Amino acid sequence: MFFETLMGSIELDILIKLLLAALAGGLVGLEREKHGRPAGLRTNLLVSVGSCVMMIISEAFYIKYGIFDAETTLRLDPSRGAAQIVTGIGFLGAGVILKEGASVRGLTTAASLWAVAGLGMAFGMGFFSLGVIATVLVLISLMFLKKLDPILKKDRFLTLTVTAVNREGLLEELKELFVARKLEISDISSNVDLVENELFYQMVIIQQEKRVGHELTSAIKQLEGIKKIHYH
Repeated sequence: MFFETLMGSIELDILIKLLLAALAGGLVGLEREKHGRPAGLRTNLLVSVGSCVMMIISEAFYIKYGIFDAETTLRLDPSRGAAQIVTGIGFLGAGVILKEGASVRGLTTAASLWAVAGLGMAFGMGFFSLGVIATVLVLISLMFLKKLDPILKKDRFLTLTVTAVNREGLLEELKELFVARKLEISDISSNVDLVENELFYQMVIIQQEKRVGHELTSAIKQLEGIKKIHYH
């Protein structure tokens, strides 16, 4: 790790670190690319290699200026480079998170970017065993744990918007449809357009088991005065 080189060559040591970081980031990126995620092969590879470069530079600062003793005004802290990587990757991760109504997409991709930065840092420090083990665990979590989704029972969220003629009793009729299908409303907002004489409802519905959007839409269409229905 610190101060160690491969076969006495600093350049070879750096090359091996960068290649391993690129390999780790590339493997994770391929998995993300396969599933059409915004941060794919190139993004993950660049994050990993970039983190590795920054760790090597942090180590190089210590090697180059570590000869100065405590009596000088120069103060070195190699860990500050790693701390800035963790902070900076947060902004990149935030850019791939998308919120659509009650659903949030991109959290796994953001987490993979954060993990890939850690892989690059591990290889940059020369902590090869940590980097290899962590790469395997990240790939397992992305490739195999997703297959448990059909097995795990979890709530589904449906954002439903309904536009209708302004009339009394519409909300109660909608609630009756939900109760009949054992659906629970977790959030609701409404708006009245007095010019167009329209009612607008937006509801977040918790579905306990299966997807019900299409069937629910067909039932709502039968209600009096319905103009538009949208769900996602």
